[in-house]
Amino acid sequence: VQLVETGGGLVQAGGSLTLACTTYAFTINNYNLGWFHQAPGMGREGVACIDTNNGRTVIAESVKGRFTISRDSAKNTMYLQITTLKSEDTGLYFCGALPRSRFGACKINPWNDYDWWGQGTQVTVSS
Repeated sequence: VQLVETGGGLVQAGGSLTLACTTYAFTINNYNLGWFHQAPGMGREGVACIDTNNGRTVIAESVKGRFTISRDSAKNTMYLQITTLKSEDTGLYFCGALPRSRFGACKINPWNDYDWWGQGTQVTVSS
């Protein structure tokens, strides 16, 4: 396990949550980092990514306006802020990393382009 996700939990619909992803294995600069959602019984899908060199981000259309990705290089940590939580946001959230040199700009799909992963953090949205 190269990455560690934290911040998941049980949240009411309409609430907010911030997930964090950190690593002690490498410095996040020069990596593209992504967040991926796996709903119960479903496959993993990318929701957001960030190019840690220039801060450029990509957000999936389905969550645009509610999900915000950011990073703090000094803390070697990436974040995913989720607002106005919906029941469909329930699931495991994973962070992934791959060297920026491979593709340049970050991409949220396909998820298996990413080399390093955490074990995920569970988000459960109650109605």
